[in-house]
Amino acid sequence: MAPRALREADGKSILARHVTAAGSCGQVCTVTKETNFDTLASQHPWLLEQKLVVKPDQLIKRRGKLGLIKVNVGLDDAIAWISEKMGKEIQIEQCSGELNTFIIEPFIPHSQEDEYYVCIYSTKEGDTIYFYEEGGVDVGDVDSKAHKLDIVIGSYPTIEQITNVLLCGVPDIRKRLVAEFVLSLFKTYSDLFFTYLEINPLVVTNNTVYVLDMAAKLDDTADYLCGDKWQVSEFPAPFGRKSWPEEDYIKDLDEKSGASLKLTILNPNGRIWLMVAGGGASVIFSDTVCDLGGADEIANYGEYSGAPSESQTYEYAKTILGLMTRNPNENGKCLIIGGGIANFTNVASTFKGIVRALSDFRQQLINNKVSIYVRRGGPNYQEGLKVMKNCGDMLGVPLHVFGPEIHMTAIVGMALGKTPVPNSEDTGNSLKDNFLFGKHDIHRRTPQPTEPCEKKAKNSDGETKLGSGKQHIAPVQYNLYDKNTTCFVYGLQIKAVQGMLDFDCSCRREKPSVTGIINPFSANHNIRLYFGHKEINVPVYKNMDEAIRKHPDVSVIISFASLRSAYTSTISMLSYSDQIKVIAIIAEGIPENLTKKINKLAVEKGVSIVGPATVGGVKPGCFKIGNTGGMLDNILKSKLYRPGSVAYVSRSGGMSNELNNIVSNNTNGVYEGVAIGGDRYPGTSFMDHIKRYNANPDVKMIVVLGEVGGVEEYDIVSAIKSGEIRKSVVAWCIGTCGDYFSTEVQFGHAGSSANSKLETASAKNLALRQVGAHVPDSFDDLGKTIRKVYVDLVETGEIVPEPEMPPPQVPIDFQWAQELGLVRKQTSFISGICDERGEELLYAGVPMSEVIKENLGVGGVISLLWFQRRMPEFAYKFIELCLIVTADHGPAVSGAHNTIVTARAGKDLVSSLTSGLLTIGDRFGGALDESARQFSNAYDKGKTPLEFVNEMRNSHKYIQGIGHRVKSLNNPDMRVSALADFAIENFPATPLFDYARQVEKITTSKKPNLILNVDGCIATLFVDLLYQSGSFSVEEARDLIEIGCLNALFVAGRSIGFIGHYLDQKRLKQGLYRHPWDDIAYMTPGK
Repeated sequence: MAPRALREADGKSILARHVTAAGSCGQVCTVTKETNFDTLASQHPWLLEQKLVVKPDQLIKRRGKLGLIKVNVGLDDAIAWISEKMGKEIQIEQCSGELNTFIIEPFIPHSQEDEYYVCIYSTKEGDTIYFYEEGGVDVGDVDSKAHKLDIVIGSYPTIEQITNVLLCGVPDIRKRLVAEFVLSLFKTYSDLFFTYLEINPLVVTNNTVYVLDMAAKLDDTADYLCGDKWQVSEFPAPFGRKSWPEEDYIKDLDEKSGASLKLTILNPNGRIWLMVAGGGASVIFSDTVCDLGGADEIANYGEYSGAPSESQTYEYAKTILGLMTRNPNENGKCLIIGGGIANFTNVASTFKGIVRALSDFRQQLINNKVSIYVRRGGPNYQEGLKVMKNCGDMLGVPLHVFGPEIHMTAIVGMALGKTPVPNSEDTGNSLKDNFLFGKHDIHRRTPQPTEPCEKKAKNSDGETKLGSGKQHIAPVQYNLYDKNTTCFVYGLQIKAVQGMLDFDCSCRREKPSVTGIINPFSANHNIRLYFGHKEINVPVYKNMDEAIRKHPDVSVIISFASLRSAYTSTISMLSYSDQIKVIAIIAEGIPENLTKKINKLAVEKGVSIVGPATVGGVKPGCFKIGNTGGMLDNILKSKLYRPGSVAYVSRSGGMSNELNNIVSNNTNGVYEGVAIGGDRYPGTSFMDHIKRYNANPDVKMIVVLGEVGGVEEYDIVSAIKSGEIRKSVVAWCIGTCGDYFSTEVQFGHAGSSANSKLETASAKNLALRQVGAHVPDSFDDLGKTIRKVYVDLVETGEIVPEPEMPPPQVPIDFQWAQELGLVRKQTSFISGICDERGEELLYAGVPMSEVIKENLGVGGVISLLWFQRRMPEFAYKFIELCLIVTADHGPAVSGAHNTIVTARAGKDLVSSLTSGLLTIGDRFGGALDESARQFSNAYDKGKTPLEFVNEMRNSHKYIQGIGHRVKSLNNPDMRVSALADFAIENFPATPLFDYARQVEKITTSKKPNLILNVDGCIATLFVDLLYQSGSFSVEEARDLIEIGCLNALFVAGRSIGFIGHYLDQKRLKQGLYRHPWDDIAYMTPGK
């Protein structure tokens, strides 16, 4: 989700619909390999009526200088030129690609004096318009000579501003026309969520403005707001990068998921394939591969994050494995399954999806000589690593598995043969190892100098020395939150709230940090959560105003609002700025213009925004935002229950947890950490937080994890250079791999894309290094650099490590302990037919999608849910036929009568249906089970039909399934005939039904209405089905008859009719039923 480049034809079509005086923008047509020129000419007659311009439409810059524009030609010449170029491979700088899409539009005769240049691009505060009175291929450095007008977000320029500031060099006769065009262009740009729009040249001739060449980008996160106005069919891949169907598949999967799934294929023949969790981590793994010399062999970039489900991870992994094993390499291949320490993603769940995919591709992996390297941490990672190791034993390929005990990217060096592969540690850790840490865990030694100082060094003024010189603490409010801070959580995020309460207990907070939950979708109520061992009520408010009024001490709101509602809800929160001072916005994918409006209002109100697109932040020993820091085991391992001396700021939320791990392993721990968010315009910047850290005497060193894209890191450079920041800064900007890619790659974060060399990660790292920041050679060395700076500060006395205090024991939730396999509990219920716990509902082990795909129908569903297995197709049809013939038998029978009376009494559907169903028994509709037993027992004992009839008569018992009040030999029941015909045609054999027919011949010889009725027909045929279908053993068939499955057929079928009678009475608006007196024989005593 980021700014996406448009084809020129799509951009001009948007302008034609929305910009006034846009000249020939509406006359454009696209040509591809499939285009029929005769059809094109008939659809666009202007192609035959005027001279034309033709050029590729594939995001190629400087087409004029490359000789890729043909002007002032007729259609025949245009066709000939396109035919010559179509499918041709061309080289543009480091990038080569095939020409396959062209645009044709009218040629506009004009002079050089008619050409202008206009560009609009987004900035953090709003938008900037560039205009220059010269245009065309030789316009030169417009940044230095163009006129510039900055527009604050949420406003439009005036005609006067445009004229006076931008159009100084435009002839007076044209100023009004051009100014109106620029204003309309800007309104379209702003209202339709463009992020970049360049027109060069813009031609003004014959009192008309023409857009000759344009390039544009849209904020694709705003698709839900104005996609119907864009009418864009696709966002093309950058020139030189083939668009793969697998990329489209993952993109579609991503759009249907609440998680984030990305895939870009860089080199399909590459040996190094990446499957990395996390937006920031995915960039870092790519960086490390390139840093270690693997740039030419890296095959793909991608990420999966945001807690994807097992099935989504399976589909993602299957797609990558399919690509990886398509083209064998004699040197073999390596698959790096990496990631940082997750905050909330269940590692075991995602790994199970990956393991399924690996199992499916077992032979292909062997054939391709694939080696697999795994490193991951986070919730339930121990189980995930165990599952992965077990998979390695089965696959028959080298598979090396590691957890957070090694540096995140250490497996890259192993995969590339740069470092040896150590023996992976045991991943089946115990409860004590994870939650009730042993002594060796709690008292992990922090790095010490050779001769640690006992006292802090003081300067001549008695102030503590910080960094390389005297520290003047600026008047900055450096604490966003402390040990007494309380908050509201917006959205019913119970798991996140419980995690915050557990963190509170580990920090020995006296009261919970979460005062209440705001959830607009429910009425006021309380939810029960745990604060340590104690169960507490946390109020849930429907109305924000009520929550604020009842809890005047709350100063923070953590918003889990969706991307669509985050803007309106945050604006509402900002109206309480007298009380609320910090708002964390977790949602990713908020349109940039809306984010900028939030940021502008927040600055005016004096509110700090953390996010959007963030996991939040943590202040050890005090307060944590939402899911930051992960589960309790990671909080304890990373020593987040008490403050250290190191403060960090990162864009990536996933990497913030990895930084917790790195800092705790190499220093005395984290003092505070914040992830400002991966979007281009976060609410607070790196410098906003670095200034706080710089002013805080408890922070001794600062760690910055920047990234490619934007220029905010240069503010840090300037601050260090000017002396504003005097504390030691360790910095690394991720995204250095971008220097190695020949085409533009949009990384996992919306803001991680360089628009100039200045915005590259390499340029930022160099600039930071040059002003004295401690910049490692790669992310691989970040921990070493942090350790070195920390040890130096300890040696100089700036930091005096304190003895480690063990945290209090915090109980673990039973459900999570059960998932980790730490406890067991006897179940209260057993279900053998259905399972809704996984990614898809299962009927007797069969996924719902398979039931629908195979068209099993109602009969198939009954087969699965009643009999726990698939049966032959004729069995499904027979079950459905039974439901059809038993659905109803008129309003006079007792069940229908009861249903009608109850419905007319004004009762609801369930009550009416139940009253009808309660009449089913031996006398009405419940004869199927007994009929099956009677006929089966007689047949199994070898009795002749006559012996069976005589025995029943001598026992004074009715033969269930024989006899009918209305039907007879002369008036046969067509339902019985239909069932019999179907069985004779489809069943392998019908011995019991044939036996029942022989019985019928005997009984009808006495009375013609003693026929085999529908109950007896269904009963005997169903017994034949059980015995003859091959789906059941004899014992299973007998058990099913005994437990009442045949009566269930009548109940299911007749429920259809009863519901019909209920709806019929309601539709007819029938009133209360009262039985007539003349139909009642009153026989009271004395009468």
